[in-house]
Amino acid sequence: MAKQSAGILLYRKVHKATEVLLVYPGGPFFSGKNDAGKWTIPKGEFTEEEEEPLQAAIREMEEETGFRPEGEFISLTPIKQKSGKIVHCWVVEGDLDITTIVSNTFELEWPPKSGKKKTFPEIAKAAWFSIQAAKEKINERQIALLDELQQLMHA
Repeated sequence: MAKQSAGILLYRKVHKATEVLLVYPGGPFFSGKNDAGKWTIPKGEFTEEEEEPLQAAIREMEEETGFRPEGEFISLTPIKQKSGKIVHCWVVEGDLDITTIVSNTFELEWPPKSGKKKTFPEIAKAAWFSIQAAKEKINERQIALLDELQQLMHA
């Protein structure tokens, strides 16, 4: 069975425009690189046996940003990443001051084969983007989530 992730697409209204929150991965693999296509919704893996997907999405959002979303969660159509991983996503309105983000961390041997472990934040940074700007920054397979949000906003 394909691995599964669950995430939250947080949005807010600013002067009649819609903005979405995206996060940029932490750690050495993404540092100093062109960031187009590397941003993502806050998300993480789960197993259905251990946790309901929406609860996993809320947990991941809180672990990666320090923010626990509340409100009406609307389920979006799951997407499949290039790796084959299925991403379940819920959209919810909320506002988060990106200067207050507190991310969990992970440990990694770095540099490779050095025998030294380093700790990195799971999320290096977060930002609010217009939907159009987000489409230029987000992982290409997640653009469908932004498209579906736009459809919901116009319905």
